[in-house]
Amino acid sequence: MTSPAGDAGEARALAATVIARLRELDLSVGTAESLTGGLVCGALTTVPGASAVVRGGVVAYASEVKADVLGVDRGLLAREGAVCEPVAAQLADGVRQVLGCAVGVSTTGVAGPEPADGRPVGTVFVGASGPWGIQVEALALTGDREEIRAASVLAVLRLLARALENLRDGVGPSG
Repeated sequence: MTSPAGDAGEARALAATVIARLRELDLSVGTAESLTGGLVCGALTTVPGASAVVRGGVVAYASEVKADVLGVDRGLLAREGAVCEPVAAQLADGVRQVLGCAVGVSTTGVAGPEPADGRPVGTVFVGASGPWGIQVEALALTGDREEIRAASVLAVLRLLARALENLRDGVGPSG
């Protein structure tokens, strides 16, 4: 795993790439964050000109906020807990609706130091919802709480950067 300082440099570079691509495609973005607690939105808004495309973010740390604000299915939360692929998908899609943006990204997982929702520390799901549909990646990260959170930010920025790079004419993924 890279150092937190290295992660921060990569996060800045990825955020700049994402903001430039969003501006090029004239798309807006919002974040729905659990374990990262606003770090993804923070990374995006460090980029000059981000205000042209970043609508905002929702820190949905509590399951009630995930359900009440972002529309995550309560039954799903009761059955599976907050740390699962469908929750990441619903968070990413929900933030698009709540903030009225074209693209939504999400993070949910266990940063530690203890397991949660029956999941081991380092279990993370990141999601991206946009004109391409919904994509979710499952991660098994290692490190301490800070390293897992930093790696989660990088993972969702990478996912978003790939989705945007593959977007053709702002309406669908390229073949």
